[in-house]
Amino acid sequence: MSDHEQVVCPRCNSHFECKVGSISLCQCTAIPLTVDESQYICDHYEECLCGACMREMKKEYNTKLLEQRFNQISTLFKK
Repeated sequence: MSDHEQVVCPRCNSHFECKVGSISLCQCTAIPLTVDESQYICDHYEECLCGACMREMKKEYNTKLLEQRFNQISTLFKK
């Protein structure tokens, strides 16, 4: 049985090699995620994502977080 599996990214439908049997060689280990970023991705997808989508989801999470913080701060100046 192979340690590597050809899978389809559920977000963009691209094919990539999942190396769950050799996780240290998997493309996903090249994308550092905080616990919150990882949870955000897990909240949206149950399957593995390709590296490009992981980077995009990380950026999406941080953009939303920044927008939320900006909105909270801007309400302080409206008072």
